[in-house]
Amino acid sequence: MVVTGRLAAAAVLAALFVTLVLPSWLGVLVATLALAALIGLDLLLLGSPGALELSREPLTSVRAGRSIDVELAVLNGGARPVRGTLWDDWPPSAHARHRTHPLHLPPNTRIRLRTELTPAYHGDRVAGPVTLRLLGPLGLAGRQVRREVPARLRALPPFRSEPLLASKVKQLQQLEGRNTTTIRGQGTEFDSFREYVAGDDVRTIDWRATARANDVLVRTWRPERNRHVVMLLDTGRVSAGRIGGTDSAGGGTRLDAAIEAALLLGGLAAAGGDSVDLLAYDRRLRTEVRGVGGKRLQLKLMHALAGLTPELADTDYRGMLRATLQRARRRSLVVWFTHLDAATVQEGLRPVLPVLAERHRVLVVSVTDPEVAAAAVHRTGLTDLYTAAAAENVIAEEAVARETLRRAGVRVITAPPDLLPGALADEYLELKRTGAL
Repeated sequence: MVVTGRLAAAAVLAALFVTLVLPSWLGVLVATLALAALIGLDLLLLGSPGALELSREPLTSVRAGRSIDVELAVLNGGARPVRGTLWDDWPPSAHARHRTHPLHLPPNTRIRLRTELTPAYHGDRVAGPVTLRLLGPLGLAGRQVRREVPARLRALPPFRSEPLLASKVKQLQQLEGRNTTTIRGQGTEFDSFREYVAGDDVRTIDWRATARANDVLVRTWRPERNRHVVMLLDTGRVSAGRIGGTDSAGGGTRLDAAIEAALLLGGLAAAGGDSVDLLAYDRRLRTEVRGVGGKRLQLKLMHALAGLTPELADTDYRGMLRATLQRARRRSLVVWFTHLDAATVQEGLRPVLPVLAERHRVLVVSVTDPEVAAAAVHRTGLTDLYTAAAAENVIAEEAVARETLRRAGVRVITAPPDLLPGALADEYLELKRTGAL
């Protein structure tokens, strides 16, 4: 049972009655019995908590940083009206607003209550219990119960590079249009028939089509569109390093930057007709996307990457290599998102990259920290000199790692988090333009 301020006010009035009107034990007894009678009447006429049916959607999705209203349907299936207060509980990271709702439900009435959620970081949030405090018609006393109404909020990656995707797709379409026109007669994918002219390779003549036409027809070809792109996300401890600040708007982890770039590359490759697979791996396979293309790919990638967080353990690079080779049977473009420091390159990447590069075209992608670059040129005091020296050492180490991989025949892309998606998209378009993909 719960009591309200009204009961406290009634108790004060009863005390005044005893003090001013009937100052005796009889007065105390009368006042006490009156209060008890009012409480009992309030509880007797109280609506039944068991008559309330609560329901909501089991899964709601929203981009991280955006707001969404989560609905909770409340049905009073009892014979008495229900009044009181409802609290919709969500984790603090969901940043819930307007989660306290007044209730006044006549019998057989349904209402929908909305709680505004604004998750700042991607991932799943599980709803807590719904607390109901029901009061009687006098508002003196009531009951409080908790009900479990399972629900999850899935905060998808923010994908701030989405406006860039449209312009890159337009460049890709223009590029493919030029390629189809300029290299007819080459490629592996059939394009069309045309009339034979002097100088054409006689091996391109299609005799069946010629038999049905009045002229000699030759086949023309275009570059194959259905290429295979495999994106590997290193989710080990190196992906947990923070870059570009510590606040949610100005920085994040290396994994966050890799997810942003992977979403842009996935959307661009799907628009180019390529098939895209994604594997996230540290000591085990964390998540994967396979066999999805076209417009569905972007949403599939977002849901797969929504709950991905760095694992504070060293990555098993040989295990990642085995997982990749098992899934990429034909020659593919393998885009490996990782961090380029001396230990990662020497102990992790160098032993496995030659095997991978022998079968596939490999592109290593790494995000650089803009704060390190800024520290290397900021030298106004003695303390800054030590910081600048440390920053210069980090930059030199990354440069050596890049050169080591390039000499092994692996292409490398490094850029700050805000420029990395665009740099990766430009590299993909360059591979398309040169026919390397």
